[in-house]
Amino acid sequence: MVRNRRLNYALSRRNRRFLFMVCLAGLAILGILDRRFGGSVRTVLSHVGSDWGDFYRYHGKHFPVVRVLDGDTFDIDIPDGTSPTTRVRLLGVDTPEKGTDNKEGMFYGQQATEFTTHLVLNKEVTLLIDTVGDVRCKYGRLLAYVVLPDGSILNERIIQQGYGYADTRFSHSRYDPYLRLQEQACAERTGLWAEVAKDQFPPWLQRERPDYLP
Repeated sequence: MVRNRRLNYALSRRNRRFLFMVCLAGLAILGILDRRFGGSVRTVLSHVGSDWGDFYRYHGKHFPVVRVLDGDTFDIDIPDGTSPTTRVRLLGVDTPEKGTDNKEGMFYGQQATEFTTHLVLNKEVTLLIDTVGDVRCKYGRLLAYVVLPDGSILNERIIQQGYGYADTRFSHSRYDPYLRLQEQACAERTGLWAEVAKDQFPPWLQRERPDYLP
């Protein structure tokens, strides 16, 4: 019995060494592939897992918009689980809430909603799913960049034309460019920046960027 235990232990040690060597070799191969092919390898690896289905179901696909909830959220005509439509949340941007019957809207919320409605409602848009961060938000909404029929990006136009804010709470591929668009809109007092006061910012922006505006 002692001999068998020693044999099993020796085999176990050999197995561990073998697995260790395989892992090292795998890392070396991935390093070579990453240096040679870069983004394409990272894109594939980033979507192996729970996000894989969403990425290939929505990325680069065209969908009609059937409902706009506010400036950064709308529904597209494709089933999602038990829902007959898929709810999309614009990635990297946060627009003021337009308000409801029971809740007062934020400054420029109605204008932001009207802007997005004019550009997407009953029109076909293209979704781009990012390779950084989550594919869904904590409420289950699909996070995406949205290409409009004219080829422009809705997320960028909202920030550039002052209908919303660059969302700095979460990382994404266009984080820095969106910040630059916001800085430009703020400097030129475009859209909401012409009249907005600090206490009219979303709470998260009041906390993170108290330096905005004099």
